Amino acid sequence: MRQPIEDLLKDYHQNELPKNPKTLVFKGVDGYDVYNPSSPFLFEGKELILARVEKRDSEVSKSVYFENQNGIYVKREDLTPLDLQDPCITKIGLDFVVGGTYVFHENGQVRWYTRFYKGDHPNNLKVSLNAPMGMKDVRLIELPDGRIGVFTRPQGEKGKRGQIGFDIANSYDEVTTEFIDKAPLFEQFILTEWGGANHLLMLDDHTIGVLGHIANFSGNDIRHYYSMTFKVDIRTKQASPMKLIAAREHFNPGPSKRDDLIDVLFSAALVPLNKNTYTLYVGVSDAEVQTIEVSNPF
Repeated sequence: MRQPIEDLLKDYHQNELPKNPKTLVFKGVDGYDVYNPSSPFLFEGKELILARVEKRDSEVSKSVYFENQNGIYVKREDLTPLDLQDPCITKIGLDFVVGGTYVFHENGQVRWYTRFYKGDHPNNLKVSLNAPMGMKDVRLIELPDGRIGVFTRPQGEKGKRGQIGFDIANSYDEVTTEFIDKAPLFEQFILTEWGGANHLLMLDDHTIGVLGHIANFSGNDIRHYYSMTFKVDIRTKQASPMKLIAAREHFNPGPSKRDDLIDVLFSAALVPLNKNTYTLYVGVSDAEVQTIEVSNPF
């Protein structure tokens, strides 16, 4: 069922709205913006996140490791940054799998795709998987039986402005560029809107909780991005209806990279606080990271 943003916003404003926004502080990268982080993860007993770091007037960026030290995020000088935008991280087996958008120049044109690195230590990551050319927002999750859930986001002839696809591979080694390309699509977005998956959680043995985004343009190509969730039953490979859980208006005021990005949220992670409340991590306006509390979005 295709759900337009207009309808999702009506439901959103009738439900409990997010509260307690907080702007995160990053140290060790003076003069640079930090935004669009990964989910928090544990490494050697410490809570870390990866985040995109770049100058306000540039798109040349690195994904840098930061350690949460009493609510302040301090750059880990001992961990090697990656040449990725908008990083994500998960564990598959005993290994870290770090992904993000890899950007490069070819014949005078900017090109990109999702690239994944795999290894047992952040300083021992090797390129292990590339998504099809032009595809952002590919996400992976290890299922309880060891198979791999794969979320995709083709654009163009198959995905129009961007649709979410999903399939299950028997193992990580079976997730190839071709496998990603062939994943069937959900029917979620109207053709003038788009979206993608950003963070995946196992809610029970059969259900994946998906944090994603849904977006559209208004006049003069102003971008509007919202955080949303839905669930996927891995037995049927079917998606539940989407639910919008956060809009820019409920976060703290702050800077933006450009005027057309003021209303942009990059859905980064959902972390349970208790049975009824989650902390939502987002990149805000392509310039900073904030968190906010949302009622159970699943």
